[in-house]
Parts: sequence; structure tokens; C-alpha cells
Amino acid sequence: MTDRLTTSRVTTARGDAVTYDLRGEGPGLVFVAGAGPFRAIDPITTETAERVSRQGVTTVVHDRLGRGDSPADGVLDLERELAALAAVIAVADRGTGRGAVLCGHSSGCTIALAAARVGLPVTGLVLWEAPLGDDAAATKEWIDEFERRLDAEDYVGATEQYMKDMPPEWLEGMRRSPDFAELARGSRSQRADGESLVRASAALEDGTLASVGVPVLATYGTSTFPEMPLSARKIVDAVPHGEVREVAGAFHSWEPVAMADVLARFVRDAVGR
Repeated sequence: MTDRLTTSRVTTARGDAVTYDLRGEGPGLVFVAGAGPFRAIDPITTETAERVSRQGVTTVVHDRLGRGDSPADGVLDLERELAALAAVIAVADRGTGRGAVLCGHSSGCTIALAAARVGLPVTGLVLWEAPLGDDAAATKEWIDEFERRLDAEDYVGATEQYMKDMPPEWLEGMRRSPDFAELARGSRSQRADGESLVRASAALEDGTLASVGVPVLATYGTSTFPEMPLSARKIVDAVPHGEVREVAGAFHSWEPVAMADVLARFVRDAVGR
């Protein structure tokens, strides 16, 4: 099978332009990044997409709105992000009508869950370390303050708020960059992450996550934070067709060789269903 790369751009129903990398032939797989990454700074996802595409899968890795080569103005909320996701699912589908599997990373997991819940053509979900350890009330309080700072154009403050419960060395690493102020502007693209985290947390508590009828594989790394296996189990317990699996990985990132094999097998099984 081929992993030949095509880089192109698709326009969403909302008029946003989304740049993506397309590889391979076969059933579709779309990677949904979490709160920070985009193609140019995410070699792990790129390598994984390359490896999966060699196993008979069409892979799409895109820059989310407001990141990398997908610049966007205005309020980048979850509805715009879902429109972008719908557009790249259509790219991965290649006109077959089969839709695509979504692979979410971190808060990208909750965007992927939102896509399935609103009826986008999703055939399955692979979720890597969904950060759903807090209850819905605490999650909403955290995001409300993040959005307050974002709306005030306090991008540094918004970044600090979004990252306040993450390992402190992550934020300190950003601060050491001479481009920190510009990096902090990337918080504009995290509104969709916040909204999807609030929705997913509430759906876990009120039982409505059961509306996700597609197969769900909730994964976490062999070396990870204690809440990640717990979050994976919470998701699987809430959906009709779920499985939990540990996959080689550390520091909130998967190991590309191991994850590629898991993804290729999951996509083939989804097509078989």
C-alpha cells in the first residue's frame, strides 16, 4: 500500500479554510489534535499517519482552526470546529459514503465525541488519554474563567488558566520561548476544546454519552497520569460499545509503531461491521 502524501485545503460549510495532509488508500481515519498541536510541530502524529496509511487506510491529519496553515478569525467555537471536522471527514471518505474513524488526542477526544453525538459520519472512535477526571461543575468553572480571559484578549492569562492543572514544567517550557506571547495567542483555538470538555463531562454524568452508538476504544499510555486509565474506564462504561486498552506511550503521547497497529486494526474492524 502507498503512503504518498498530498497536502491540500478544504473549505468548510462555515467558510473556513482547513489545510490537511492526505495519505493512503482505503477506509478513512482522521486525527483530531488536542489543545495545542498542529502538523508542523507534531511529528508523532505524522509518523503514525504514515505507518497506518501503509496498512490500507486513508489518513488525514489537519491543522485545526486558528493553527498552523488553517488561519481563522473571530470566535473559534465548537460549532466551527465541528464544521471543519465534517469537511476533513469528507476528504477521508473519498466519496464512498462510509465516513471515517476519528482518533482523538487529549481534548481532541471530546471534540471527536461531540462529532459522533451530533451525527457526523463517524464509524468509530479511538480516544487517547481523554482528560475527563473532573466533574462537570468543576470543568465548567475552569472553562468559564478561561473564556472570560480569552474574551478580554488576555491570551497569556487564558493560556495560564487552561494549563493550570497540567504539569507546571509544560507552561514553564512555553514561557522560556522568546515567542511566548505569540504562542499564547494559540489559546484562541482552545475554546472548542473547552466547550467539548464541558459537554462530555456533563454527558458522562447525565447518561447522554450513551447516544454514541459507534465502537469506542479508549486508550492510555503505559506510563501516564493516574487519572487517564480512570477516564478511559468512565467513557467505556458510559457508551454501548466500548473497550479500554493500554498502548505503549508516555508523557501524554503514544508510541507511533504501537498506535499505528492499533489504529489500522480498529479501522479494518469498523469497516467489517
